[in-house]
Amino acid sequence: CPKPADLRPVNGTRVCAQLYADNSPYYDQCCAGDVLLVPPDSDAPYMPRGWSARASSLVVGTRCELTVWSRRGKKGDKHKFGA
Repeated sequence: CPKPADLRPVNGTRVCAQLYADNSPYYDQCCAGDVLLVPPDSDAPYMPRGWSARASSLVVGTRCELTVWSRRGKKGDKHKFGA
C-alpha cells in the first residue's frame, strides 16, 4: 500500500484517501484492483455506483480524516480513519 504522504496521482493533485477493491491476507498484495480516489473536503452521502460494500483496503493521507457510515445517507454506525 502507498504511504499516507504519497497519496498524489500522476498530475500532482492532493488526494485525502484511496479505497481499493481487492484485498489479501498478505500485506504486500493488499491495495490492489480498482481504486476510488477521495479528494480533500469532499462530502458524499452515498458510495459511487459499483462501490457499495466493495472497498476492502484503504489508505488515508496525512492531515486528512475519512468518516464512513454503516448505512447509506450517513446513517447507522460511523467510524473515522486517519493516516
